[in-house]
Amino acid sequence: LGLTQAEMAEQFSKWNNEELDSFLIEITRDILKYKDDKGFLLERIRDTAGQKGTGKWTAIAALQYGVPVTLIGEAVFSRCLSALKDERVHASRELKGPSVKPKVENLQKFLNHIKHALYCAKIVSYAQGFMLMREAAKENKWNLNYGGIALMWRGGCIIRSVFLGNIKDAYSRNPKLSNLLLDDFFKKAIDVGQDSWRQVVAHAFLCGVPVPALSTALAFY
Repeated sequence: LGLTQAEMAEQFSKWNNEELDSFLIEITRDILKYKDDKGFLLERIRDTAGQKGTGKWTAIAALQYGVPVTLIGEAVFSRCLSALKDERVHASRELKGPSVKPKVENLQKFLNHIKHALYCAKIVSYAQGFMLMREAAKENKWNLNYGGIALMWRGGCIIRSVFLGNIKDAYSRNPKLSNLLLDDFFKKAIDVGQDSWRQVVAHAFLCGVPVPALSTALAFY
């Protein structure tokens, strides 16, 4: 889209004052803005990711319980792919991308599409996580307070966000809710955002930009 890092940081800052308000959006903004005496730091960070294991454990648990936690699984595999730096660099010299890339006619409108796409995928990610907890609780005969778990995550957790309050409300309305996607609040949110979500994923594919988490979340939906 041709945005500078400063412009991207500004966009994340804006989103952090809206429905995407969260710790991860906040620190992404701060990382984009961070400079030292050599300029923006992000451009000098190696594009490979290590793993602490939590995503892998979640993906393994999903397979064991037979729950399609596709978004976290895809995120783990993306980390694995990023670690194959030499292979990726070699492949980039051999494999061609799209010959023609579509243009964005209205930048601000498309940035709003991206915001909606992120929000919709975020809903799916949490929906899948609560599906996994529900299945684990069923098999292990646990009595989990799903609304309470959502509130617990708001206190000092890396995934803390205002959004967790909406999850608490969903389970307060219906403690036996089978899937977050079926709650009226989240149904409406995705109904509002899904056209944008589809446009972002389609545009990314046409441009040759990988969006594995956004696309697998959309496929799940």
